[in-house]
Order: sequence, then structure tokens, then C-alpha cells
Amino acid sequence: MSDSIGVAVIGAGMAGKAHMAAWRNAPSLFGSTLPPVRLVSVGDVYEPLAAEAAQRFGYARHDTDWRAIAEADDIDVVSVVVANTLHREIVEGLLAAGKHVLCEKPLSDSLEDARAMATAAAEASQRGLVARVGFTYRRAPGLAVIQQLVQDGTLGRVLHVSGRYWTDYGSSPDVPFSWRFAGAAGTGALADVGSHLAYVAEFLAGQIQSVNGGMFTTAITKRPIAAGFALRGQAVPLTGEEADVENDDYATFNARFGDGSVVGSLEVSRVATSHPNGLVIEVFCENGAARWDQERASEIGLALQSDGSRLGGYRQVVLGPDHPYVAGGMAMDAPGVGWGQNQMFEYQARAFLDEVTGNTVDPLPANATFDDGVHNMEVLDAVARSAGAGGAAVDVTRAEGAVTRTEGALA
Repeated sequence: MSDSIGVAVIGAGMAGKAHMAAWRNAPSLFGSTLPPVRLVSVGDVYEPLAAEAAQRFGYARHDTDWRAIAEADDIDVVSVVVANTLHREIVEGLLAAGKHVLCEKPLSDSLEDARAMATAAAEASQRGLVARVGFTYRRAPGLAVIQQLVQDGTLGRVLHVSGRYWTDYGSSPDVPFSWRFAGAAGTGALADVGSHLAYVAEFLAGQIQSVNGGMFTTAITKRPIAAGFALRGQAVPLTGEEADVENDDYATFNARFGDGSVVGSLEVSRVATSHPNGLVIEVFCENGAARWDQERASEIGLALQSDGSRLGGYRQVVLGPDHPYVAGGMAMDAPGVGWGQNQMFEYQARAFLDEVTGNTVDPLPANATFDDGVHNMEVLDAVARSAGAGGAAVDVTRAEGAVTRTEGALA
């Protein structure tokens, strides 16, 4: 690598734009000691979208074929933010071309492909390449401080967990058919937002060992077919024809964490009207409880049994520089300013650059490995098998020799 880092983003949709902004802003975080970052290319098969995004976020050019990015000598680091079915081909091609890769979750659309990608990542690491998966919510200051309170004994041992991730991007039957509505059972809401909820729950309660009570439903069974390129939330002409929705609008399951004594119930939806991005997680512990809500991301709810019955109950804790990621993590790093998911992408990008450059000056905790990504998909696979068996208990199978960071502090 030269004395600067060239970055590219493949996929110019909503999450792709979050990656573009994150690479732009990451060098300014935490008193950066990083070399200069060059914003080189935005790739997307829909050229108008790629061109607009490159201009908006200050990237030097745009491409319509990921292979052009793989072959470019001025690109070192690539975000892959495309349909899950495309992950394996693109990621393996980028690694073979000598690029460092940050891949969006879930790692792929099938467990077989995810495991193959982890093997490719392990081989690439022998050549000094970094391959990581974007578990963005593990960068939320609120979740990080709850993890600290569990681990330092303030909250103490987790007893049980309750979590939901409700979204409404599919709540209208007029939303056109897209890749998100195609695929086997478990590739819908479970893969899209359930993948987030699963690793968030594990971040606080330990690895999921088994699941039961898996259940899926498809509430809207047909979708209109768009006559052209469709972006989420934007009107598009329709053909007048419809396509069958193949996967889950809603999923729920129970889980056992760690040694099996910690239990939890998790629920996800893409048809929850008026909940655009409603991730909520609550942990109940031996010394109290804590709650984090994505829609109120710069605070947590905290209840401690030591407060007694007279003054006990949930209190609002407004996060600030005394909590993880806040001091130096944004331009105005003061309590009450507020922040959200965009900042989590920036912390994720900064941590990736720390790894790529070998930064040892107060680096952020490393991002999740591809083995973590495989484990995440093993959990989703277990849920799908449970649902297919009428909610039966199913153990989460782990790839032999996998090394995960699921229980690591703050990442």
C-alpha cells in the first residue's frame, strides 16, 4: 500500500451511501493518525445512481462493473453493499485482486456461500488482507455502555433478553417487488433485520447456542413489478403485473445464550406500519435492567435494584464523552447533541482503517470477522430449520475451527 489509502464502494443504494459518507469522515475521528484517504470510485450497475452518488460524496469517478474496481491499481479498500446473492462472487473476486474488503451483513444468502467466503478470507489474511463484515450496531455507544455495565458487575449476569426490530419498508402492498422479496424461507425480514437483532442480542448476552419457536409469515403475498429501476421509498412506473413474495415478512424465535441458562425472545418485521427503523433491545440482569432504542440512540434506560423500591425504576441516561465512542467520535461530542446510525458506520470505517494500516495508537476495537458472519448465518439457518419443523428446538451448528469475536468488548 502507498502512503495513502484508496477506497471504493460497490452499491449506491441507501446503505451504500452510508458507507460512502463513512469513508469520507472516518479520518477526522478520534485524533486520527491515519494516512490520507482517497475517495476513488462508486460502483453500481445503474449508472445514473452511481454517477450521482460519486458526485454527491466527492468520489473521483464511478463504475458500472465491480471488476473495474477490482482491477484498479489506485483502490486498496472496498465496501460491498449489494444484494446478498451477489456477495460471494464480488468479495472473492476483490480478495483475489488484493483488495481489503468490508462486506455488509448478512455475509451471503446461503450458509454454504458464507462458509466459502470465510475460507477465502482466511486465505487472503495470509497475504496481509483484511476482510470484515459490517455489524454496525455493535458500534452504538448505548449498546457498548450496556455491555460494560453487564461485564463490570453493575448490572451483573444477564437473566433474559427481549428484542425486536420492526421496520415498515414493506408495509404497503404497493411497494414493488425487489430482490429483498425473493429467496427461501428466512431470507426475508429474518436475514435483513433479524441478522442485526441476533448479533446485538449476542453482544449483550453471549453466543446463541440453540433456538426454538421459530415462526415465519408472509403477510403480503404479491408485489407489483416495477417498469424500471426502483429505489426504496421512491415512486416508479409499474408494468401492471405482479410477482409472488417468496420469503418472510415477519419472523420470531426464542434463543438460549452462553451456557444455556440465559434465554431470550426476538421478533422482526418489515410490515410494522409506522416503525421505520425500530430496533429495541432490553436485558434483565441480576442487579437491574437496561434498554436501548435505535430511535433514541443517544440515551439508554437503566434500572438498578440498589435504588430500592422507593426511588427505583427506569432512569434516562443521556450519553456523552464518558461513554464509549463519544469523545472524539463526532464534531460536537457533548451530551445532549444526539447522534444515530450514520455515526456507527463512521466508527466501523475508522476501525477497519485501523486494521488495514496497522494503527496501534489507541485503535478502535476490530470489526467482526467473516467467521462471525458465518456464525450469524448459522443462527438464522437454525431459526429457519426450527420454523420448518413447527417451532422445534434446533442447535446452532458452528463451523469447525471458526474464530469469532461475538463476545468481545465493544466491537
